[in-house]
Amino acid sequence: MELRQIEYFVAVAGELSFTRAAERVHVVQSALSTAVAKLERELQVQLFDRSRQQIQLTAAGERFRIHANDVLRVARTAADSVSEF
Repeated sequence: MELRQIEYFVAVAGELSFTRAAERVHVVQSALSTAVAKLERELQVQLFDRSRQQIQLTAAGERFRIHANDVLRVARTAADSVSEF
């Protein structure tokens, strides 16, 4: 699991759109979709319900989002903590 994948997941979860999430994180939609699909394979769980016109988080996706936000916050804090060096 990579921070980039988590960042992309959080963007999609926030936007509930792969198109808007791709714009938000400044990547092409295909790269974002591939990264999220790879994350789902690694976790062995579906994070999004893509069966409707609009995507929704699955129960697993809702739970993962809580921790994903924590991971990104801690990563930013870690990077900020050494910025003075």
